[in-house]
Amino acid sequence: MPAAPVSAELASALVAIVCNATPARLVLNLRGLDCAIRLVTGAQAAASDELFKPADLIIVMHAPDDGIDALTAIRALRSHPRHARTAILVLGPSAALRPASIEAGATDVMIDPLDPLDLQIRVRNLVELALARQRVDRQSDGMDPETDRAGVDAALREREIIRRLMLAAEFRDDQAGDHLTRVAGCAIAIAEGLGLSEADANDIALASTMHDIGKISIPDSILMKPGPLSESEREEMKLHAVRGYHVLHDSPSHLLRLASDIALTHHERWDGGGYPQGLSTTQIPLAGRIVAVADVFDALISERVYKKAWTPEAARRHLEEHAGTHFDPACVAAFLSRWDDILGLVESGPPERAA
Repeated sequence: MPAAPVSAELASALVAIVCNATPARLVLNLRGLDCAIRLVTGAQAAASDELFKPADLIIVMHAPDDGIDALTAIRALRSHPRHARTAILVLGPSAALRPASIEAGATDVMIDPLDPLDLQIRVRNLVELALARQRVDRQSDGMDPETDRAGVDAALREREIIRRLMLAAEFRDDQAGDHLTRVAGCAIAIAEGLGLSEADANDIALASTMHDIGKISIPDSILMKPGPLSESEREEMKLHAVRGYHVLHDSPSHLLRLASDIALTHHERWDGGGYPQGLSTTQIPLAGRIVAVADVFDALISERVYKKAWTPEAARRHLEEHAGTHFDPACVAAFLSRWDDILGLVESGPPERAA
């Protein structure tokens, strides 16, 4: 497999692999990324201080028969200050491992048999996201609150990081950029219709561009599938909400914390029938309720490989019919109050152009 070009920063990243024996094929598959790799081998090593040394990404190969229990390793890593937020990728033999691993704190899970290219893409994305968050952390730590210019520069850098996270999403789905732009525009309209300040509306719109960042972990066979998903595929797709949250949460950045709330809750429903937590009414953060309306509207009016595009008017009727069940009625009312602006947004960036 030809090596993909890497940046100097990516090439300097450190990936730790927790396993019972040297995984020659895995190391060979990752060689194209040119990352530094540290092996933590054997059950005793996985339970020792060797596990807690610095790393930008930790890959845990689940093999309980050989003494490597991924769930135990994840919990141990998350309890250690150094790895409370480190990206953790679990490799395992059974799909039953997915929900338990995510609940324990894994960032992503891949199930055997592993596709070498999919593995390399997944590792590249997780490392780049980890490096991006490290840059945000360093910039936040270095801010001087008494210097206006420093605050402005930090805000600009923060937005640059978010723009690059958007590019990571577009790397998996070339229609994502247009969808994210329209969702952000709708989110501003709804927020302003609710009476939020311009600054708060802009923050929600910018944070909304990362609502589907967890989809970078979804296999192409599911993400790009032209027909209906099976039950197991739907369950896998639903995990993108929790995975996006794990990528973004616990950051010193206000915008990334806001984005993590949106990523986790934009598929919750007003009546409690959504996922992943089954939240209802005002248990759902306002930003999540706003983006739920914006996201569904744009999804309906967009053509996809598995469906035709709805007209804006048909999508509007859907929102009206499901206000109070799927959607916050106040958010739907705010959306409708800015209908002319919404139509202008659709006309300026028609979804059929992306399709």
